[in-house]
Amino acid sequence: MTKHHVETTVNGNEVEFLCATEQTLLDVLRDELYLTGSKEGCSSGDCGACSVMLDGRLVCACLVLGVEAQGRKVETIEGMASGDTLHPLQQTFLEHAALQCGICTPGILVAAKALLERNADPSETEVRFWLAGNLCRCTGYDKIVRAVLDTAAQMRGATSKSGKAAKKAVTEGA
Repeated sequence: MTKHHVETTVNGNEVEFLCATEQTLLDVLRDELYLTGSKEGCSSGDCGACSVMLDGRLVCACLVLGVEAQGRKVETIEGMASGDTLHPLQQTFLEHAALQCGICTPGILVAAKALLERNADPSETEVRFWLAGNLCRCTGYDKIVRAVLDTAAQMRGATSKSGKAAKKAVTEGA
């Protein structure tokens, strides 16, 4: 089996690894770089659990070969938080209980971050459309959509109606 030497940037860090020609970026991230946040759900690009950013573009890591990362920039769920400080999306997901089993959550968070980087004020329809490639069997999506909308409002310096309700519920212990 031929191994290829790959040099790339992952979450802002320059890394090198060896991978087989047929090895996916997801396999490399998990098995070679020990970044296990991206999950394998389907291995066919249908579920979005392995969503990462590749040169600023949202992709399913199970559909990209590891060798294709040569000289490129990869961003994973591990790169969202800054030290002990969660990304606003991660914090709002916690506040809204917008996650359950956690298999889909990393991919949804990466996809939501990609959306908010392109559109700071998405509509509910835009959020649902953007996250349509991420399947969740536990939450029913409503809390996820509300969390994304509230994060967008917070990042713009506004507070959405559901954000006010969520903050009130948290402070009142509801």
